Amino acid sequence: MPKNKGKGGKNRRRGKNENESEKRELVFKEDGQEYAQVIKMLGNGRLEAMCFDGVKRLCHIRGKLRKKVWINTSDIILVGL
Repeated sequence: MPKNKGKGGKNRRRGKNENESEKRELVFKEDGQEYAQVIKMLGNGRLEAMCFDGVKRLCHIRGKLRKKVWINTSDIILVGL
């Protein structure tokens, strides 16, 4: 069966599959920030991370990044303390 590309239903929400091939600049840590590695995704915008100073912390992802920047386990993140 052909794919329905009509105006009704969920088809208008699909959009185009465009990948952003742009590289982002590396953000270096400042005072009150620490690098961490994601151990476990907990859901509801929260995660468990092991900071590079040896402390395991419970973190939450701010609303601006929640749906735009995907974070997976074993990613390196910048944590604000």
